[in-house]
Amino acid sequence: MSDVFAAGTSPVVTTAPDTIDCDIAIIGSGMGGGTLAYALRDSGARVLIIEQGDFLPMERENWSPRAVHMEGRYKNSATWHDKQTGKDFVPGNYHYVGGSTKLYGATLPRFRECDFGDIEHVDGISPAWPIRYDDLEAYYGEAEQMYFVHSNKGEDPTDPWRSTDYPYPGLVHEGATARLVESAKKQGLHPFAAPQALDRRPGGKCVLCATCDSFSCMVDAKGDAEISAVRPALRSPTVRLLTNAEVKRLDTDSSGRTVTDARIEHRGRPITVRAAKFVVACGAVNTAALLLRSASTTHPSGLANSSDEVGRNYMAHVTTFFLAVDPRKKNEAVYQKTIGINDWYTAGPTNRYPLGNVQGLGKLRGEMVKRARPYIPFSVLDEVTKYTLDLFIQSEDLPLPDNRVTVDDTGKITIDRTETNLAAHHDLIKRMKKVVRTAGFPVVLSQSLGAEATSHQCGTARMGIDPAESVVDADLKAHDLDNLWIADTSPFPSSAAVNPALTAAALALRLGHSGALTA
Repeated sequence: MSDVFAAGTSPVVTTAPDTIDCDIAIIGSGMGGGTLAYALRDSGARVLIIEQGDFLPMERENWSPRAVHMEGRYKNSATWHDKQTGKDFVPGNYHYVGGSTKLYGATLPRFRECDFGDIEHVDGISPAWPIRYDDLEAYYGEAEQMYFVHSNKGEDPTDPWRSTDYPYPGLVHEGATARLVESAKKQGLHPFAAPQALDRRPGGKCVLCATCDSFSCMVDAKGDAEISAVRPALRSPTVRLLTNAEVKRLDTDSSGRTVTDARIEHRGRPITVRAAKFVVACGAVNTAALLLRSASTTHPSGLANSSDEVGRNYMAHVTTFFLAVDPRKKNEAVYQKTIGINDWYTAGPTNRYPLGNVQGLGKLRGEMVKRARPYIPFSVLDEVTKYTLDLFIQSEDLPLPDNRVTVDDTGKITIDRTETNLAAHHDLIKRMKKVVRTAGFPVVLSQSLGAEATSHQCGTARMGIDPAESVVDADLKAHDLDNLWIADTSPFPSSAAVNPALTAAALALRLGHSGALTA
């Protein structure tokens, strides 16, 4: 058995021995797993990052709307099944070094302070977390530094307290986005520079192109988990990355309390990874699926699932693409993801319940909307999108026990989800229609997103104090096991109404710095 941690060996393991021994095995290299490896890089522990995919190739198609959106060039997830519609679909779930962050929109807000407590919504109560914002605040700041987040303190009225300012100033609004910002201010709203993870630092690589949101960056200027976490972690002599390695299941000892090894298919052959401690960070859906696939005589319902909570409480936000159109004037903005509006994020004088968040969407083009409007000629779509200001509207999705992830005997994943808070979401859309029309955009087009909108997935292995009602404790350790942790969005008890990535990173940093994995 060769030692992949021996001096002089490559940090990226491409030819693996039959068995690999390490101290800490991290399954997944996305925002949670990659950030955790970064936090452990100087611990001295032998850390193995296990990634199902490979490095996303750098090629001119990275920035091709046709290749990315019409041809689905980088979609490499297995097909999932939507129980609500009875149809199969390929999710926006990516297996690359850096995980789904390789193609994410790089908007990295903190959860609000109130998001960690009970919140009354039109469809029910969003439950409290067993930790509070204060427990994550320092780690939010560290994550913002890692991912070079740009924004302006004090612009967003819901921005929580912070011990450090944003690392870099907010990006300047341009084109139709600037028009909307100025009008929204006159209407009494508080638009702000949305926190973006782009390398616009002095001497940075980012050119603020139109191919960022849902594209991979050809110049390594996006703050994704590969660039900001995995690459720096691999500079450590005790961190290794195993690519093209799909974890099929986790096995335990006879007591069922200790995970002993991960069974992996690596480039078409079976190998085994043995570790003292295991961390699952596959994303909320695939983490739940792995635990369910790891059922055994000691864990008949799935690993870490004595509570029957694994796979339940699936949340993904209620989301809509919102296009404001001024047919008299083209939108000259190239990078338009700079705007955020949170004036109705919490309950207030004009809204009894929280409504959600509004933020800029990457500039749409004809190729990017063709799949949604297949019967409209491409030439028409391409011309119309020259005049659109594109926004993304999201509302909180509540955790329901019957909204769940399951796997069949073949390992195929099924998503069963009924959306919640639709009345609040529609109210937010109605209010934004008034805002943009007042700003001079008389035409509004919208497209609600369905089961395929999986980029904000969370909640399938919820954290909690009571082992009967949760999967992991407040420190992300599985209640049922002595050496298993979960470090992605799976433990979220609630989804809030903002992008979850920075909170996943903060939780991973908290775990990495706690000493629990290196004790």
